[in-house]
This record gives sequence, C-alpha cells and structure tokens, in this order.
Amino acid sequence: MAPRRRHVRTPAAHLAPPAPQRPELASAVPALILMEREVEQQFRPRMIAALQEKVDAQAQALRDAPPPRCPHCDRAMKYKGTRCISWQTRYGWLKAFFRRFRCPLCGQESRPLLEALGVEPGQVAGSLARLLALLGAVVPYELAARLAGLFFSVQVNAMSVWRAVQRLGEAAAQYDDALSAYHADGRSQAPCASEAPAAVVVAVDGCALGMQVRPKRRRRSSPAQQLPPLPALEGGQFREVKTGVLLLPSERVEPLAGRRSVVRRFLVTCLGDADTVFGHLWARLCQLGWYGPNTVVVIVGDGAEWIWKRATLFVNRCEILDFWHAVEHAWQFARLQFGEGAAQADKWVHRIAQDLRAGKVVAVIERLRGLSASTPQAQVELDALIRYYSENRHRMRYDEYLRLGYGIGSGCVESAHKQVVHARMRQAGMRWSERGARRLLALRLLLLNNQWDQLDRLAMVRVAAEDRPPVPTAA
Repeated sequence: MAPRRRHVRTPAAHLAPPAPQRPELASAVPALILMEREVEQQFRPRMIAALQEKVDAQAQALRDAPPPRCPHCDRAMKYKGTRCISWQTRYGWLKAFFRRFRCPLCGQESRPLLEALGVEPGQVAGSLARLLALLGAVVPYELAARLAGLFFSVQVNAMSVWRAVQRLGEAAAQYDDALSAYHADGRSQAPCASEAPAAVVVAVDGCALGMQVRPKRRRRSSPAQQLPPLPALEGGQFREVKTGVLLLPSERVEPLAGRRSVVRRFLVTCLGDADTVFGHLWARLCQLGWYGPNTVVVIVGDGAEWIWKRATLFVNRCEILDFWHAVEHAWQFARLQFGEGAAQADKWVHRIAQDLRAGKVVAVIERLRGLSASTPQAQVELDALIRYYSENRHRMRYDEYLRLGYGIGSGCVESAHKQVVHARMRQAGMRWSERGARRLLALRLLLLNNQWDQLDRLAMVRVAAEDRPPVPTAA
C-alpha cells in the first residue's frame, strides 16, 4: 500500500489579502427624514403668513394709538412720515409699514412699531438673531453660518452671525456693567440674604488673549491705493482676561474616589480690569443672595498681588494660596538644586508637598533656611522660595482649609478659562478687538451660567459703523 501524501498548507502570511471593497452609501434616504423635510416645506409658508398677519395687526393697533411722548421732556412727538421695511426671521422675511416720530424740542426719535417688535430694518431679528448669536458664541462665524443652514434651514452669511453677536453681546455687556454699578452703590437694595450660606468660595485668575494689531479699520482713499503692511505682532499685543468663579463649599461632591466636582457654579469675567471683575463678583454675590453679615468669603488665588489687594473688599474673608502654585515654586528650586529629572528632586518636592498639606508651613520655611544651594542660581531661587512662602504663610493653612471643606486649589477657575476663553477665542490665528472680545465674553457667560433665556429680555443694540470688521475672519 502506497504511503498517504501529506498536504502542506501555505501559511496565511504568504497569501495575498482580498481586494478592498469600495464602501457604498445607502441607495435612498430614510423615509422619516423625507417626511420631515416635506412637512417643513409644506408648513413654512403657512407659518410666515400667520406671522405676517400678527405683525400687521400690531402695526394697525399702533397706527390708531396717539403719538408717543418724549421720554426726556415729556412732550408729544411730531409725526415724521411712514416707511416700509423688511427683516429676516426664523421662518422667512417679513415686511411692515412703520411710523416715525421726533420730539421738536430735544430731537429724540421714536419708532413705536420697531421698538415693540424689537427689530431693525434689513437685519436678522427675533428668535433667529438669538439662535445665530448662540452659534456664534460657540463656533467661528463662518461655521456658525453653515450650521444655521443645517439646523434651521435659513441662509445667512458670516457677517449676519457677526452682527447678531455684536448687537446682543453689547446688550448683555451693558446689562452686566449696569448691574455692577447698581450693587456698587450703597443706596441699592440687594435681594434678601437672610438665608445666606456660611461660606462661599471665590476663585480668581487671569489668562492672555491675543488682540488685533490695528486699533480700527483701515480704509483706502481710492481703489488703486496700496495700504502699507500691518506692523508685526509683538508680545505686547495681548490683554489679560480676568475670570472669577463662585461656588458653595457645601455643594462639592466626590462622584469617584479622588475625583471632586461641584453641583453648580457661576462665572464672571472681564477684559483686563481687576476692579471690574471684583465689581462683577460682588454684584453676582448680591444677586444670588450668597452674601450675608456672617458669610465667610473664601478667596483662592495664585499669589498675584492684584487679587490680594482687592480681597479687602470683603471684611469677613479667608485668603488661600493655591496649593499647586506653592508646590510649583518648590519645583523651580528643586530642578536647579538637584538637576532636571533627578529622582532626588522628586522625593524632596514630595516631602515639601506633604508637609504643606499637613499645615507645617513654618517648619518648611525653617528647613529651607537651613539648606545650602548647590549653585549661585539655585541660591537666588531658594531665597525667592523662602520669601514667597514667608509672605503667604498666613494663606497656607491647608490642613485647616481641608477640614472646613474650602478646598486648596484653583482648578475650578483654571477650567473656567478653558471653557470661557480658550474653547472659542484662542483658536489658531484668532485676534480680537477690545469691543468684540468684550461682547463675545458676555454671551459665553450667559451660556455657561445657564442664563441664555435672559437674552430674550434684552433689546438689541445698534452697532456703530466703526465696529464692523473689513471681512469675516477665522474668529
């Protein structure tokens, strides 16, 4: 009998892989999506017609009303003619005839219909303006215009989004400034603070924002004129955005071991002015009813002098130096003393951190004074570290702060910078005018503080011609 021949299989590694198959899209759009689009196309004309009827009824009611009175001199205004205008809404374009009035004494003008509707000729108005401002506060203006077409089936350009952001942002910023001025006046009536918390944490910090090189728009005197090149962007073309966070120690939670969070927080911000950000903090405390005669205001900062100088606004306060900034100063000396990446440096800083956390700041300072620096540069850093700890030791009782539940870090305000500023305003190539940054910050605060509905009760502000950018940019 002949021996059976053994079949040897070719290893899989030597076989050629199958040819790639081109992915195919579905041959048809799902029926539900087609139905939704059909219904929208069917009823959108009816919705715009119904809205036009309501506008016409409002115009007729105001046409039969007596002339308005001047808010300054209380005189009856004179009729100055009727005009037809149109404006864009979420469902389409509307038009109406409105009457103009002017005070013969002081020149104050009034347009009752436009003031009642909250619209401007030829502009985006109503809920569409609020929605465009929402998109513009989250993403760059060109992307916001494209998203408006996808979300709301309206065709707008980046400039329309920019105008909505500027007009509503200016209204929000003016309201914040007026609220701060109101609560800064000793004659103002703050909400009842009979149930004010025992303690409230206020964390304050700043971050840099790139600003535009030119202070205002450049214009050509003729189409053939060549404008000179813009000056180079120097290091001074930055402004500091100061941000404050308000939270209650009793609302700190620990969802996972070692991971802490807060149930709610409130943010305030401003562009470059320390007095302004503390004025906004005070106004927010009064509005929330979080400040009473026995409330301890816990102020957490990174050691910046502008924070501690203005902390005196609160009589009953507790100042805390951010723990991680204190440890970082120790690291700066350790890298010079023991060398970059040395295991001994890590061990030395770890011991410093443990002692500081245990409230042994005096012992740490005495131990630092007994050290011998390895180099002259390390000696300079050691003297700076001793001076830094000595000047802030009354703010470094970390064991006491942890026992009271105040916290010892400024991570809440660091994350607020990323949400308020970095996520929208520090993308590649972005530079901002002072007014544009101020208005966008005001809108982002409303969004992050969950107060966007407040924008419905703010009248849109006209934007001056000098505010308008030459062309929509990456911002």
